[in-house]
This record gives sequence, C-alpha cells and structure tokens, in this order.
Amino acid sequence: MTPWLLISGDFTPLGGMDYANHALAKYLAKAGAEVHLVTHRAWADLMEFPRVMVHRVWRPLRSHLAGMPLLNRAGRRWANRLLKRDARVVVNGGNCSWHDVTWVHYVHAAYPPELAGSTLVRLKTRLTHSYALATEQAILRKARQVLCNSVRSLQDVTRRLGVQESRAHVVYYGTDPQRFHAITAAERNQARARLGWSNDRPVAVFVGALGDRRKGFDTLFAAWQILCERPGWDSDLAVIGAGAELSAWQERAREADLGERIRFLGFRKDVPEVLAACDILIHPARYEAYGLGVHEALCRGLPTLVSADAGVAERYPPQLQDFLIPDPEDPAALADRLLHWRSNLEKFRSAVIPFSNSLRSYTWDDMAERIVNLVQAA
Repeated sequence: MTPWLLISGDFTPLGGMDYANHALAKYLAKAGAEVHLVTHRAWADLMEFPRVMVHRVWRPLRSHLAGMPLLNRAGRRWANRLLKRDARVVVNGGNCSWHDVTWVHYVHAAYPPELAGSTLVRLKTRLTHSYALATEQAILRKARQVLCNSVRSLQDVTRRLGVQESRAHVVYYGTDPQRFHAITAAERNQARARLGWSNDRPVAVFVGALGDRRKGFDTLFAAWQILCERPGWDSDLAVIGAGAELSAWQERAREADLGERIRFLGFRKDVPEVLAACDILIHPARYEAYGLGVHEALCRGLPTLVSADAGVAERYPPQLQDFLIPDPEDPAALADRLLHWRSNLEKFRSAVIPFSNSLRSYTWDDMAERIVNLVQAA
C-alpha cells in the first residue's frame, strides 16, 4: 500500500482544520496504510495504530509563526525520504513547500486580518499573515492537486492565487454523528442545570476566537446592545472563545451594563454539551473559508445564523435562506433578524431539522474517503 505523508501543525479533534487533519489520518490508519505525520502535536489515539509514525517538530514558545519554518523543513526532509516509495504527500495550505497535494482550510489572500490587541500582538499578526501569504502563493500555484473545503475557497484560490480549476476540488468537512447528535429535551435540561442556567430564558451562543474581528463578535455585541435596550428582550448571550481581546470585551460589557446579559465562558472543551443548553448560534463572520463551528451547531439541531458568504452557507438549502446574514457589518439588521427568531422560536427549530439530519449523514470517514479517491485518481 502506498505510504502517506501528512504535514500539518496539529492532528487533534479539537476543532477546525485540526479536526479534519485528525480525521484523515485516522481513516488512513484504520485502513492499514503506512502514515507519517510531520507535526507539532498529534492526538494520542493516532499513536495507537502500529503503522502511524509521528515525526514531532518543535514549536518554539508555542508560537505558530516560529514553528512554521521548522515544520516546512521537517516536512521536506521526510518527503524526500519517502520519494522513492511513491508516497503521497498532503500539506496544509502553505505549511510545506512540497508540490503534491495541498489541502486548503483558509485562504490568507482572501482576508487581511484586522489588527487588534497590544503592539506586540499586532506585530505578530502582521508577520504571521505576511509569511503565510507568501508561502501560500508559492505552494498553491505549483501543487499537483488543491483540495478546498468549500466552493468559496475554490473560487478564492483560482481567482486570487491563479490555481487552475482543473487542479482544484471541493471536499466538504464531515462530522461525528455520535458526538454531534440532535439535542433531546432531557439533554437540554441537564446541560442547563450543569451550567446553572434557568429554563425560562432563551440563550443565544457565539463560538469563535476573540483575538481579532474576523468572526464578527463586535457586530454581534453592538446588536446585543440594541436588543437589550428593548424592554421586552428576554434572551441572554453565551460567548465561547478566548483571545487577546477577551478581557477588553468583558470590560465593555460591564461598562454597557450587559454583565448579566452576556456570559463569557472562555475556551471550552465541552462545546457540544454547551450547545445543548442553547437555542441559536450566531456567526456574523467577515471571512470564513468554511465554518466548522456552524456545521457542528447545525448537526446538534440548533438554528444558526451565519454570514451569507461563509463557506458553510453554500450548503444551506433554499428554505433556510432567512438564516443567512447578508452584511456582517450591520448590527441593526442583525438585531432585527434576532427579533424575528425570538418571535418564532419553534418555527426556527423545526425548519432546521431536515438540514441537520442531512449534515449528520456525511461523516469524517466519508470526507476522508473522498480525499483518498481524488488523490489516488490523480
């Protein structure tokens, strides 16, 4: 069987591209393939397979920027070692200058980050983006195959980076249908009791890093201010996520007298359980190549409002077009949409059920199988 070399910063089931990388590695391992992982971190379950070899790369000071050149160098070294054995090499974006298969989870050319935080944080963000942009352009233009997590990403790599459409393919993320099953009434009650939330107030949730403005929390915060000024608004907001701006947002909430209406939960490892206690997820992102957090909330059966140009939005069926946010810069329009949701709670819950069932039917193994078939056919 052909050896596989996968090169990525992390192979963990903790979310985003790391979850997808972990799923592909595990699928190959279960199939009995010889799998080499060049990475900073690999989940323990992968090392239980006898034919999985983890080649760890140092990440100085836990910095992605400092680790990028080291990951590139180690990836090239192992790719050259396995070259004579016709190994297939899958790299994430611009993390290794090897021109076999590049898997795109985020297109740096599509979104220049809005700088926030301290001077040091802004400098690090600028340097990281510049480095990622340069390597992304160099590697994707020469890759034999480019795998994209959405049509949005495919359009970005073809239009912005000059990738030929014949070399690009869309492979949507899968899901774990056991972990992200539909929420039951009993589960909702248990989750609320564990979090100390009452059952008589709806709870909206935001999931995303608070290190910059890409996820659009500032728009949601402004919309929530508008809503809380209305005497009849009886919903609360839970915020899952950490980052450089977390403390600043907590202070702004106190200053705006929203301390009781916005609950900052920080980073959580139990996101599926917290989602069970919520009634809607809101994701007004300015740029989202896909949006796995949105996907997972939908799998749990939560109505989810998401930016219309997010990758995951292209999977929404016509009957859920009202769930799409046309302008993530418009808090007043978002507030109006949330008022509509609050007046139609049961209608929103019922409307999302068929889509939720459809998403759960496409697993991580289904995604990995499609990748393997595309790579082997090339």
